[in-house]
Amino acid sequence: MRHTVRLHGVIVGHSELENIERGVGRAWGQFRPGVGYELVQPVFRLFAQAVPLDGVKNTTLLDRYIAARDKLNLELVDADGQRIHTSAIHIADYTVEEGSSAISLDVLITDDAYWNRRS
Repeated sequence: MRHTVRLHGVIVGHSELENIERGVGRAWGQFRPGVGYELVQPVFRLFAQAVPLDGVKNTTLLDRYIAARDKLNLELVDADGQRIHTSAIHIADYTVEEGSSAISLDVLITDDAYWNRRS
């Protein structure tokens, strides 16, 4: 099922969220950036700098990332345009380090109706 991430109505990108951990309310999958991704990319690149693939986590940068991400107020919607309630939307963007396919969407979904539809 196609899921869309939006920022104030602007499409940031899409994911099938092909992986799930229903017990913890987590879904994740490959992310395909949309036209609006450039609006939020600096925030998610900050995460890649805070948590490098081959290095030590920088907690100061990580705290800055979390604060900036939470201020974005991103929303997740399903293929029918129905909003899915989430507690966190995270895009792991390692495209600079690993190439254009090294980007994924990871969300914590608090929407029981979503999980019922997904089963």
